[in-house]
Amino acid sequence: MPERIHPDEQEGDKTMNAMNESFLRAVETPPRHDAIELTGGGATAQILLNDQCYTLRITRQGKLILTK
Repeated sequence: MPERIHPDEQEGDKTMNAMNESFLRAVETPPRHDAIELTGGGATAQILLNDQCYTLRITRQGKLILTK
């Protein structure tokens, strides 16, 4: 005789599946951009976000600074 699954267990499975999907999205590799390419070989690049302009700067020490 087949085992009956309680409705709450089915809901729990749906919750686990949603959690697994959320986790998988979170661990996906984010896009990677080369800072030298972003700056066109120079030291600065302008980046727009929501109509705001930010400046990305590569320092002499090879570090990045993002300013508004």
